[in-house]
Amino acid sequence: MAKKLYVGNLSYNSTQENVRALFAEAGEVVDVAIIMDRETGRSRGFGFVEMATEEGGREAIKRFDGYMLDNRKLTVNEARPRTDRRDDFNGNRGNRDRDRGDRGGGMRRSRF
Repeated sequence: MAKKLYVGNLSYNSTQENVRALFAEAGEVVDVAIIMDRETGRSRGFGFVEMATEEGGREAIKRFDGYMLDNRKLTVNEARPRTDRRDDFNGNRGNRDRDRGDRGGGMRRSRF
């Protein structure tokens, strides 16, 4: 069974090829995705590596969490399941009102 890993603190110069080569030392790599900013086209500094096996995933976490790549100390752990972000824009406000300091109870007060 495949294991998806989160890889954080990537250098903006890191490529999918050098990340794949590094993680291949721990086992078979199925996929590498470095997340890019839509507006600038530059790396956002994190990505995901999918290892072919659970054992390869555990070995990669053990070997590469804290590993220096391109002068950056990597953060490597098991990726969390993706959530549907659209819920946040369709009325599921969570704790955002509380975090912003809103008191609730209807319309916001005007500053004027």
